[in-house]
Amino acid sequence: MKRLWMGDYTREEVTELANRGCAAVVPLAATEQHGPHLPVTTDSLICRHIVKEASLRASERADLIIAPLLTIGCSQHHLAFGGTVSLTSSTYLQVLRDIGESLIRDGFRRIIFLNGHGGNEHMMHQAANDLAVAHDVWTASASYWQAARRALDDSGARAYGIAPGHAGDFETCAVLALQPELVRSDRIPQLHESREWIHTTPSGTFIGKHMELTGADGYTDAASLASAERGKAYLDAIVGEVSDWLVNTVQTMKKGAG
Repeated sequence: MKRLWMGDYTREEVTELANRGCAAVVPLAATEQHGPHLPVTTDSLICRHIVKEASLRASERADLIIAPLLTIGCSQHHLAFGGTVSLTSSTYLQVLRDIGESLIRDGFRRIIFLNGHGGNEHMMHQAANDLAVAHDVWTASASYWQAARRALDDSGARAYGIAPGHAGDFETCAVLALQPELVRSDRIPQLHESREWIHTTPSGTFIGKHMELTGADGYTDAASLASAERGKAYLDAIVGEVSDWLVNTVQTMKKGAG
C-alpha cells in the first residue's frame, strides 16, 4: 500500500518529498465531549478517516503527504461538560503557525490544513494566511464539510439533523460506520431540544450563547435514527469530494508556482 503518512518515512525521504514539490496535508481534529453516547475521539476518528481515504485517492493525481494528525484542538466551549482536552484560541493559532514553520524548515512549499472540528476553523484560516504572508509558500485551509458541501447537500443527511453538527445524527452515523463498538447506543437520547439559530446564520456572521454554542446539553440534534449504513454513505460521498478538492488545490498551487 502506498505510504502517505509522514511518520512512515525517514528524514532523508521526507526531505526528498518536500524538495520535489510534494504538498503537506495537515489533519486537524480534537479530543472533546460528544454527548452521552459518543467517544471523545469522535472528531479525530472521522478526520483521520476522511483525510487518509481522500489523500489516497488524490495521490493518483497529485503529489502529497499527510503530516501527523493533531488530536487536540480549540475546544474551550466544551470544557464545562468534561471529557475534553483543549488549547486556547491564541495558543492554537501559534501551534498551527509552528507546525507550518516546521514544515517550511523541512523544505515544504505547499501546506494544506484539512480540518475536522468546528472550533478550529477560524484559527486555521488565520494560520494559513499568516504563513503565506511570512514565507514564499502556498497555503490552503478547509474544513471537510466546506470542501464537501455539495456532497453533504446531496446526501440527504440534513433531513435527519444538522450536518455535520455535533454529536448528533451525522456524527453518530459516522462513528457507527467506523467503530461501532465505541457508540453507547443505550445512552442515545430519543429527543433533543433544538436550537434553530445553530448553523443557520448567514455565511460570515456569528451568533452564540454561553453553554449552548453546540446546542442543548452540548450536542446539536437527536441521534436515535442513526445507522452505520447511512454513515458509510455519507463518508464515501465526503471522501470523494474532498479528494477532488485536494487535487484541485495542489494543481492550483503548481500552476501558480511560476
